[in-house]
Amino acid sequence: MKTYGYVRVSSTDQHEDRQLLAMQELEIPTENIFVDKQSGKDFNRQNYQEMMNLLLSGDLLYIKSIDRLGRNYDEVIEQWRIITKEKGVDVAVIDMPLLDTRIDKNLMNRFIADLVLQVLSFVAQKERETIRQRQAEGISAAKLRNVRFGRPPKDIPDNFGDLVQKWKRKQINTAEVLKMCNMSRATFYIKIKEYERFNRINGK
Repeated sequence: MKTYGYVRVSSTDQHEDRQLLAMQELEIPTENIFVDKQSGKDFNRQNYQEMMNLLLSGDLLYIKSIDRLGRNYDEVIEQWRIITKEKGVDVAVIDMPLLDTRIDKNLMNRFIADLVLQVLSFVAQKERETIRQRQAEGISAAKLRNVRFGRPPKDIPDNFGDLVQKWKRKQINTAEVLKMCNMSRATFYIKIKEYERFNRINGK
């Protein structure tokens, strides 16, 4: 029998330290701890799949909380079934002792564990949906306030046209015109195209 630990954070800028510490306190071998830095919307995660391929009947898998397994209600329930029923692996949720398949497996305890699992999985998915809804509402509200997303557009100087003409006539060199316009070479070329397109459209 081997003991494994699964750790997940939603993005690369989040830290998995708290989950790893919990695994270390359980003395799980480092090589048996699998970490994914990826959304919990589904189970297409490289390290999770690698761990699943290693799990054998009689093994034990620890996770810190049920939402670290995933945030999709149906898929969490399905993965739990695959791990515990098909693979015969025990699962222990550190933050929820009731979700420990090693405890007395009589009918009442199984019923309570299944009920707790379904409630927690449902809450995890609703939390994810709420976060997405708030993000969408925030973006919509920001757009109504004319808030721009992404890199702000680069302004051109009032005498941009004159500078471009001087540059084309080689009265000033590229380094000079870039400095006068406060632009990179790539931005300068883009702005020239935009400026010329604007003049063509407006008959200038």
